[in-house]
Amino acid sequence: MAGHSKWANIKHRKGRADVKKGKVFSRFAKEIISAVKLGGPDPKSNPRLRLALLNARSANVPNDIVERNIKKASSTDQADYIEMNYELYGHGGVGIFVDVMTDNKNRIASEMRIATNKRGGNIANPGAVAFNFDRKGVIQIPKKGTKEEDLFLIATDAGAEDFELVEDMYVVTTDPVNLYQVKDAINQSGVECEAEFDMIPKTYVECDIETAKANLALIEWIEQLEDVDAVYHNMKIPDELVS
Repeated sequence: MAGHSKWANIKHRKGRADVKKGKVFSRFAKEIISAVKLGGPDPKSNPRLRLALLNARSANVPNDIVERNIKKASSTDQADYIEMNYELYGHGGVGIFVDVMTDNKNRIASEMRIATNKRGGNIANPGAVAFNFDRKGVIQIPKKGTKEEDLFLIATDAGAEDFELVEDMYVVTTDPVNLYQVKDAINQSGVECEAEFDMIPKTYVECDIETAKANLALIEWIEQLEDVDAVYHNMKIPDELVS
């Protein structure tokens, strides 16, 4: 299952973990609200809510956030959320893929136009950027205190597609539908890990420092938008900019 590493930007990814964690919590809150709106607040009779709750708890979303959003969704004033994607061309031909969950399509459309007006880049046609990415589940496990052979067997038996050692951690790649069952199998073996959904580029674009800085400024602007859950790109970040 080894192969060339897809994690050239791993240090940069680690440095942005706190930002992404906040987005993960926001995403699950919206999914819970949408599930309750569609099928009611009882997970026994609402399979979509049952799945949303399972995923939220597997991602360590605090119980008070889960319970608060179930109550919130029951309000007639609570708007419905829809899932969307935006695809952009950044500077130097870099592809940028944006996951959005919003209750106002006009608002996010306006905000995306402002982002490109302020930081450059262009909004692409649907599919123009997405073809170069594969959506995957990704699990990160600290190398220290774990046995590689045992971990490899646990992950692959549970449905993992790939297993790599990257610096001081193991990175397990799964089909998105298998992410939480693989994570649970690893947790049940007594090993702590972090799981998330990701878009893995098939090819990377190399940029000089100035072009990379311009792309990072655009990406960081988009990441701050309320309706944006995650931003992915296929830029190979120069070593000088990797913290």
